[in-house]
Amino acid sequence: MPRIVDLTVPIEPHFRWPMERSLRADFARGDPFQVTWLGLVVHGFTHIDSPRHMVPGGPTSSEVPLEATIGEAALVVLDDAPDNAPIDADLLAARGAQIRPGDIVLLRTRWDERRSLHSPAFWTEAPWLTRAACEWLLERRIKALAPDFPQDYPIRGLLEGRTAPIAEFASHDVLLRNGVILIEYVCNFGALRTPRPTVYALPLKLPESDGCPARVIAVEPG
Repeated sequence: MPRIVDLTVPIEPHFRWPMERSLRADFARGDPFQVTWLGLVVHGFTHIDSPRHMVPGGPTSSEVPLEATIGEAALVVLDDAPDNAPIDADLLAARGAQIRPGDIVLLRTRWDERRSLHSPAFWTEAPWLTRAACEWLLERRIKALAPDFPQDYPIRGLLEGRTAPIAEFASHDVLLRNGVILIEYVCNFGALRTPRPTVYALPLKLPESDGCPARVIAVEPG
């Protein structure tokens, strides 16, 4: 039997991503069924970014074909990437020789094992991708990128309300702007056993959206 690895973080109360959850119908109130209501930002938790996030008139999440977020993946092992330091093109070239055109690239630092997603340190102490690293990935003609860490340096500033020029959000400016789908805030890469799993990132079918929550899994041979 194939082995299924869940790469999705739970949707639960979080200091960075406000969410609303309530019961609109509840057995405890005498209702004949339970109905949960949920409200959240589409760029929180495990989600995909569609080009509309960066490009006016670009494809929305519902317009991104499922073929763009389903398929063979190349696992790039970066477990020794130091805290609070850049991941550059030379390191990706040394570790990513197995990347093929059309791959979904999984960048594994096991950051979710090193810092809690529920702590500011998850962002402020994380490694990040340089612009040259993103350009190297673009040259490999990949179709999607899934890092298990907050991959752009300025993301840490968003916690304090600080912004930066778009060019400094390297993966968004270099990759997403050129049609490479970003699969963000994934986890559990440490459970992967094969260098080339099949990945399924299935966003909700939310028309006209610039991003969308997704359930992301990897399937490995049994």
